[in-house]
Amino acid sequence: MTPGRIAVLGGRTGLLGVPLARALEARGYEVEPLGRADFDPLSSEAAARFLDDYQPHWLVNAVAYTAVDKAEDEPAEAATLNKALPAMLGRLCQARSIGLFHFSTDFVFDGKKNTPYTEEDPTGPASVYGQTKLDGEKALTALGMQRLIIARVAWLFGPGKKNFVRTILNLAKEREELGVVHDQIGSPSYTPDLAEYAASLLQADANGLFHLANAGRASWCELAGEAVAAAGLTCRVRPITTADYPLKAARPAYSVLDTAKFTRATGVAPRPWLQALREYVYTELEADPH
Repeated sequence: MTPGRIAVLGGRTGLLGVPLARALEARGYEVEPLGRADFDPLSSEAAARFLDDYQPHWLVNAVAYTAVDKAEDEPAEAATLNKALPAMLGRLCQARSIGLFHFSTDFVFDGKKNTPYTEEDPTGPASVYGQTKLDGEKALTALGMQRLIIARVAWLFGPGKKNFVRTILNLAKEREELGVVHDQIGSPSYTPDLAEYAASLLQADANGLFHLANAGRASWCELAGEAVAAAGLTCRVRPITTADYPLKAARPAYSVLDTAKFTRATGVAPRPWLQALREYVYTELEADPH
């Protein structure tokens, strides 16, 4: 093991993996971003060979099955990436005294609270996606690893890949009005910020379960409306209910994450999601002025 050497699964193309690899490099770590071209992450033999050759101090798993609605029809595929993969990586890392940093989701909660969820709150996923992510958490925790960080994240938006905010901006350029769900409340989170928060946990030599998100709360409708306003578009964003826009997988009505434990561990206070959103929208507009 080389202290300061970190491998990032999903670090080549992932919405969160790419900014995380960059954030770690900026802090002086030796980082190996990994994608499917490097080795098949589902092959324990290939993963073991990589870990033996590279000998990282930490392995970060930023790979997941995230197609929430599709997972209802593909539970086995979702479980392979969200439960079996982290469990296998955990066993390999444990045998080699390598730390594992794994990302989970706010969808492990049932959404019946109306105050932010802490790490101690009971879970109760309402979807296959949420259940498989929770199963992954439980499989890792059961291993009793000496160095394990599980970070639950939520409502990701950021550069480089398709995400809710980019989709809204593209639609708003073409339409006069968009109906967006207002009765689901969560923690919008900017992936470059989450990457910095994750890097701070690694730097702090933290251990255990943490919630990572930008500060504040919003509905999907508020997030969409603020994005459209920041982009200077004239499209009207109209609130609708979950019942008006039925999807295959159930979403938690409320899944705001409490990040106080993260702040206690690192001394870092997450910045407001609105500030992060504006930075993202302005960056997107500069990259694509049309």
